[in-house]
Amino acid sequence: MVFINKTIVSVIIPNWNGAKLLKKHLPTIVKNSDNASFIIVDDHSSDDSIPYIQDNFPNIEIVRTTEHKGFASTVNAGVRAATSDIVVLLNTDVEPEKNFLKPILPHFSDPKVFAVGCMDKSVESGKIVLRGRGIGWWEKGFYIHKRGEVDKTDTAWVSGGSSAFRRSMWNKLGGMDPVFNPFYWEDIDLSYRAEKKGYRILFEPKSIIHHFHEEGKIKKEYSEKEIKRIAFRNQLYFIWKHAPMSQLLLHILWTPLWVARELVKGNSEILRGFINALPLCITIFIRRFDYS
Repeated sequence: MVFINKTIVSVIIPNWNGAKLLKKHLPTIVKNSDNASFIIVDDHSSDDSIPYIQDNFPNIEIVRTTEHKGFASTVNAGVRAATSDIVVLLNTDVEPEKNFLKPILPHFSDPKVFAVGCMDKSVESGKIVLRGRGIGWWEKGFYIHKRGEVDKTDTAWVSGGSSAFRRSMWNKLGGMDPVFNPFYWEDIDLSYRAEKKGYRILFEPKSIIHHFHEEGKIKKEYSEKEIKRIAFRNQLYFIWKHAPMSQLLLHILWTPLWVARELVKGNSEILRGFINALPLCITIFIRRFDYS
C-alpha cells in the first residue's frame, strides 16, 4: 500500500525556559522538517523564548499555557492545536537529520499504526549511545524497561521527544496522562495503552535524531535526587495502572523490600517517591479498569 504523500505533518515542540536550546537547535529542526507545519507549546516560560520565536520564526504557531504544568500537559495542548493527520513530537534539545520524516511516514499507510519512534543518537558523556527502541517486561511486580538493540523494528514504547503519532488514535487514547507531570513514564504509559487497544507502535532506525540529552531542561532544572524521586513515583503510578493482577500481588510483596534495600544504599529519594505516590494509589488503581 502506498502512503499518500499529501499528508500534512505537524511538528510539536514543548518548551519551558528553553530559549538557549531553541536558538541552538530550532533552525535545524525547521530546515530538516520538509513540508511540515510547526507548533511550539510554551509551558509558561520566564525567559525570552517567545520573543525569539516571534522575531525569527513568525510562521510558527505558539500555544501558551497559563501556568507551568509539565511535559504531558504541554504536549497534549500541542496536539489539541494541531490539525494534521500525523503529529511529530520533538524536544528542544534535538536536531533531526535531513529528510528524517521520509522513512517514518510510509508506516502510517497501515491503519493500525499509532506511532513510530526515531533512531535517537544520544550524546552522553562525550559518546554516542543509540536509543529509540525499548524493551520491557514484568518481573517481581515491577515493569522493567531498558534500551533495546536498534537492529529490530519492534519496540515497547516510543519516546515523547522524537516520535510521530497518528492524531486520531492519540485523541481516542486521551493523549498523555498528566498524572505523570512534570516528566518521565508518560510516553511508556501511552505506548502501553495503545498496544492494549490493538494499535501498533514501531521503531524506524533510518529516521535519525541527534539528541543532546545533557543539555535538556530536566538535568538543568532538577537535582539528581529530585529526578530519582519523580521517576520512582511515576513508575509506581504506571504499575498501579497496568500491572496484571498476578504481578500486582508480587508488587505488594516486593515493594517494601525494594524500598528498604534502596534506603540501605543511601537512596532516600526512593522512599520519598513512594510516599509521594501513596495519596493517589486508590484513584490510579481504579483507573486501570478504563484500559481493560
